[in-house]
Amino acid sequence: MIILQVIPQLEAGGAERTTLEVAAAIVAAGGRALVASEGGRLERELAELGGELHRLPMSTKNPWQAWKNVASLAKIIRSENVDLVHARSRAPAWSAKWACDRTSCHWVTTYHGTYNARSSLKRFYNSIMASGERVIANSKFIGTHIETHHPAARNRITVIPRGVDLDAFDPKNIDNSRVTRLAQSWQIEAETQRLIALFPGRLTAWKGQREALHALGRMKQSQNPLPLTIFAGDAQGRTAYIDEMDALIEQYDLKQDVRVVGHCSDMPAAYALADFVMTPSVEPEAFGRTAAEAGAMGLPVIAADHGGAREVVVVGKTGWRVVPGESNLLAEAINEAMSLSAEQRDLMGELAAKRTRELFSAQALQAATLRVYKEILD
Repeated sequence: MIILQVIPQLEAGGAERTTLEVAAAIVAAGGRALVASEGGRLERELAELGGELHRLPMSTKNPWQAWKNVASLAKIIRSENVDLVHARSRAPAWSAKWACDRTSCHWVTTYHGTYNARSSLKRFYNSIMASGERVIANSKFIGTHIETHHPAARNRITVIPRGVDLDAFDPKNIDNSRVTRLAQSWQIEAETQRLIALFPGRLTAWKGQREALHALGRMKQSQNPLPLTIFAGDAQGRTAYIDEMDALIEQYDLKQDVRVVGHCSDMPAAYALADFVMTPSVEPEAFGRTAAEAGAMGLPVIAADHGGAREVVVVGKTGWRVVPGESNLLAEAINEAMSLSAEQRDLMGELAAKRTRELFSAQALQAATLRVYKEILD
């Protein structure tokens, strides 16, 4: 089979990572894995997996360029004998759908987010992601969301949870030297006795970094012990948000308690460095990939009580869920995580790892996606 996946860029993110995982599965099954994208830091990894990048301006929202992309994609479909196009984002999906209509190519979409719509125009724009012959939802939460907002797609929905690479995110496979190098680069003393909280994810307001800083500030004012909190994620040009985070760090006197480290290329080592993980998003996560990765690494997670995180984090067993946006409740959860003994945190981590292995493996995602392709092509 020859599959063309369409995504704006190949930078860090759940959709991008899933693109690579599916590309690897296609190649392993003897097919060709094509990706139309502007590229990015993950394009070398795509090539190493055997994927083939077709560089196009797929993140454009310019109508003229989007129309030009239709011809470019149709040319790729014809010249490479593409069997099926799989779109993973709205902007390029419109161009890809029109290219499929021109070429009679099969068409699949993955609904990667909630795609909030506050107008009829935005709802129409979002509807392209529910137009596939098969519409893949990356969590039960998203499946229900699609049914609610696009009822005509109900019989075409397939739920395939995002997956975690169980080999990469396995504590037994993390060499201590990787963890040491990371700690040194983040200026974390190897002999520190402080608990370390990792906050993975893009630096953007809806992820909840601001609320985490408010929570840490509350704890400091109450003279509670603080974890050393690491914000690991790419700002992707959001300088105003970085400035806001810096102002909060200054306001609450958190310079000795926080590290804002930017993009991390070795997330398994980052998890290995941590004692627990925070993912308190203000808006619902479609799935909660970082919570699942943390679980695979045997770490309890503090997540927001909405969206896909409800499917990943089990309250009292693998972590905590708090009301979104409530920094005082987040502070209470952090205090509770810090009050546990190492043995209690380890037990929660063991349960999280077991749950992730059973429900959220990359291998399961790959097999289920290939099954969708085969069913359509057959």
